[in-house]
Amino acid sequence: MSGRAPAPRQPRQQLRIGRLTKAHGLKGAIKLELYTDDPERRLVPGAEFTLQVPSDSKWHGKTLTLSELRWYNGHPVGFFEGVTDRTEAESLLKAILWADQDDTVEPDAWYDHQLVGLRVLRDGREVGAVARVDHLPAQDLLAVRTPNGEVLVPFVSQIVPEVDVRAGTVTVTPPLGLFEEPPDDDPAVPEKRAAEEADTPRGGGAPGSTGDA
Repeated sequence: MSGRAPAPRQPRQQLRIGRLTKAHGLKGAIKLELYTDDPERRLVPGAEFTLQVPSDSKWHGKTLTLSELRWYNGHPVGFFEGVTDRTEAESLLKAILWADQDDTVEPDAWYDHQLVGLRVLRDGREVGAVARVDHLPAQDLLAVRTPNGEVLVPFVSQIVPEVDVRAGTVTVTPPLGLFEEPPDDDPAVPEKRAAEEADTPRGGGAPGSTGDA
């Protein structure tokens, strides 16, 4: 039989769903911090997740399957197959859950490959480009490559209000000093200078001297 060999399967892009934060009770339940806007669809019994854990973790390279999601006082709590006691639950703390993408993309959710390379705009002016996305337990960071080096920008709506993948841009509204030193007209600058001058002895003497011979 002739014919071409099938092309190798390409790895599927994945979406970060949540982080396991705290053991709940004695039967293996774990509280979650959600990164998805659609938990009713993403966190259903039988959903399988790839785990992001340290390389020395017993869970490294393994997957986790959800048995049930419950809500306690407004907080999501997951029960997972094979996690039946508190000790096992605690071994999973800080693990990040990833799921394969599907044909439906959530609002305000992007994959890393969509963000890398986007031009970063501040006040309509290009200040750099996204080099990578760092996924940390507390929040995501956009690593922005600028002419002056790399800047890590918290990937939150207050600082990154707009992502336009089609236009190839990310709009940022960073706090003063994230991309540059505060300007001279910063109200805090005169106060800083006054404090520095008060600490500097006159006449260039060593600290604690009067400057007189």
